[in-house]
Amino acid sequence: MSLNNTPRSNRLHIGIYGKRNSGKSSLVNAITGTETALVSDYAGTTTDPVYKSMEIYGIGPCVFIDTAGFDDEGEIGALRVKKTKEALDKTDIALVVFDGSKNIEKEKEWIKTLKNKRIPTVAVVNKADLIHDVEEVSSYIKLETGTEPLVVSAKEKSGIEKIRNAILRNLPEDYDTQTITGGIVKDGDLVLLVMPQDIQAPKGRLILPQVQTLRELLDKKCVVLSTTTDQLDKALASLAQAPDVIITDSQVFKTVYEKKPQESKLTSFSVLFAGYKGNIDYFTKSVTAIDNLREDSKVLIAEACTHVPLTEDIGREQIPRLLRKKVGENLTIDIVSGPNFPSDVSSYDLIIHCGGCMFNRKYVLSRIEKAADQNIPMTNYGIVIAYLSGILDRISIN
Repeated sequence: MSLNNTPRSNRLHIGIYGKRNSGKSSLVNAITGTETALVSDYAGTTTDPVYKSMEIYGIGPCVFIDTAGFDDEGEIGALRVKKTKEALDKTDIALVVFDGSKNIEKEKEWIKTLKNKRIPTVAVVNKADLIHDVEEVSSYIKLETGTEPLVVSAKEKSGIEKIRNAILRNLPEDYDTQTITGGIVKDGDLVLLVMPQDIQAPKGRLILPQVQTLRELLDKKCVVLSTTTDQLDKALASLAQAPDVIITDSQVFKTVYEKKPQESKLTSFSVLFAGYKGNIDYFTKSVTAIDNLREDSKVLIAEACTHVPLTEDIGREQIPRLLRKKVGENLTIDIVSGPNFPSDVSSYDLIIHCGGCMFNRKYVLSRIEKAADQNIPMTNYGIVIAYLSGILDRISIN
């Protein structure tokens, strides 16, 4: 990812769903104006979902998810459909593509699923150039689904602008309303960033949450200073006034809290992302479940990244060590990374998620919803460290 590019996790995710050979991949290519997806006359060309980041006028930075046909068959087909269903958890807005036939039971089923998941949905009849009774087909789809479809031809590039306009009309209500710093930081504040530069942020690099937070603070016209933990005393002493806000890495929460001026608000990058990507209220409510853990309890730690474990890794070493110190060495802690989040989490007593900077908000919220539906508490790295450090009630969380 170039420093000039919007990270995929911050882009609108547009999922394309439909039967095999309904023209989903051709439609993606027509909308994006590039040969993004492989097109073939053979059904089932698309296997795993294909993610393509684009910039589209009026929509802005977005990701198109080209999925396998939801009518795929056989053992391999079932695996492809499973991957297509998993893509729903990342989808901000869906395009359901109809192939022109009146056999639309599968499409009706998927539109119902999308509505149940509160995903805005646009129905599209593709291949209008091949359908003789396109108006009749369109009326039938509207009657059966309650949704009036757009009629387009990916091959002839006709009606494509209607799709772009429909996406704009159907954007999720809360899309692009979340900010990283929320109400903690106001325009013009003096903000001090405490950013340990260790093995997880090697020479020449800043981690993504630090970069994104810094950019937002500049947009807010804040005066931003940064330091490492070992230079915190010197940084504070050099200031003519106390910082309005201090944002730190969660792993040094307690150290920074003990040194910060009384009037300075304190939070962490992970806590900020708990609200930016997830549900801060559910996270702070859930963290108290730590007090109920016993040595025979089970905890799931979920990381968005799929990096090779590093020395003193916050999710794989630091948090497990803190938990076992409090609960006991026999506490069972499972760790998953990337997309490997179990559908059944009912066996766990607590889930602890990273900041989720590599995921879009829809995906993190889908995991929280899954945990809540199974009555499992779920919290976040920064919230856990603040709680175990005894300072959660003394930091700023929203």
